[in-house]
Amino acid sequence: MNKQENEPYQRWPNASPVFEHKFFSASVDKGCRRFILVSIIVLASFCFASAQKKDSCVECHTRLGGKLAEPVQQFNDNIHKTRGLSCNDCHGGDPTQDDKRAAKDPMKGYIGKPKPNEIPAFCGKCHSDADLMKRFNPSLRVDQEREYLTSIHGQRLKNGDQRVATCVSCHGVHNIRAISDPLSSVYASNVADTCAKCHANADYMSSYQIPTDQYKKYRTSVHAKALYEKQDLSAPTCNDCHGNHGAAPPGLASVANVCGQCHVRQAELFQASPHKAKFDQMQIGECIRCHNNHDILQPSDEMIGTGTKSVCISCHKEGDKGFVAAGLIRARIDELSNGIENSTEILNRAERKGMEVSRPKFELREAVDALTHTRVLIHTSSPAEVDKVAGPGLEVSKKGYQAGVAALAELSFRRKGLVVSLVFILFLATLVYLKVREIERRQQPA
Repeated sequence: MNKQENEPYQRWPNASPVFEHKFFSASVDKGCRRFILVSIIVLASFCFASAQKKDSCVECHTRLGGKLAEPVQQFNDNIHKTRGLSCNDCHGGDPTQDDKRAAKDPMKGYIGKPKPNEIPAFCGKCHSDADLMKRFNPSLRVDQEREYLTSIHGQRLKNGDQRVATCVSCHGVHNIRAISDPLSSVYASNVADTCAKCHANADYMSSYQIPTDQYKKYRTSVHAKALYEKQDLSAPTCNDCHGNHGAAPPGLASVANVCGQCHVRQAELFQASPHKAKFDQMQIGECIRCHNNHDILQPSDEMIGTGTKSVCISCHKEGDKGFVAAGLIRARIDELSNGIENSTEILNRAERKGMEVSRPKFELREAVDALTHTRVLIHTSSPAEVDKVAGPGLEVSKKGYQAGVAALAELSFRRKGLVVSLVFILFLATLVYLKVREIERRQQPA
């Protein structure tokens, strides 16, 4: 035996009885002892973590079932749960306690169902804390609560109206999802439906004396068609115009600014037009006077001019400057539009007949761009400004038409030349045939 085997077993200083087992004697391999210690530490950590995960809120409400279990079921898809938060992070209390009174101890910050006027601050205790929100989503704004208090909803709530929309009216209560989630109540294609829960309810809105047909009108608009039919999530819905947390009906002074967020060029042109001062003087909403607000339809050339469907004649009467200007602008647009249509038709016809017209067809795009620009320039209300773009566009369309005419003329010339060539060849073939027959007769014996 070596020296180590002869040495008596030495007790570890201050060791508990479990460590006095001979398995931990000095004769045991150090690697084995290290493995056992690590295993014990891991097991203890697991038990500690399990104790920390105890949530009496979830356990109790799940056990109760029915309506009381719905919050637990809804919370499974909640954005807050995915960030590691639970019931007590909003409602307070002690989720480690099984006793109902202990779990709902007000001394531990327990709050049950907050009243409507308490909800903004209830959500704001986290969402207005910049340092806290950086831990979860640094890009998220922390001024929503403050902005909400400036909204028509927030102002009414402050004055005692408990029926107005608060955070949970739009985002939900226990089923709050990320705004990027298609199932979220505030996902772009769901916003109008969320607003309509109140604003399309005639009975609920009766005391506010405001229209309740906004949602119905919006669903007929060009914006709604882009959003729902084309799935264009950039198309405007309620909050794009009215705001979300600071929701308010746009006033006369802000309508053009709201529309101008997307329609920048049109807004700039209108601001410099003679209509701007007149509309301000008469207190007329700028964009909505011609385009409406919720039921905005696809603009068409019929809206300009002096025809029965023109919006110009709702203000301008025959003989005044505006009436004349509208007629001139419409005439120029029609001239350019018809020119492009005729050029396109003749070039397509030439192309179908096999003529090379790719270059004039490409150049015709300049006229199409000019037409698009011309339609935007109607917001200047100036025939001269319209003509600056429509004129060159019309010249391009004329060149395109001439190219089509030339291509068809060349085709006709080629066909005539082909006919002449065929006739000449047939004539020569006939002469050859007759000559051959004559030679054959001469060679026959008498």
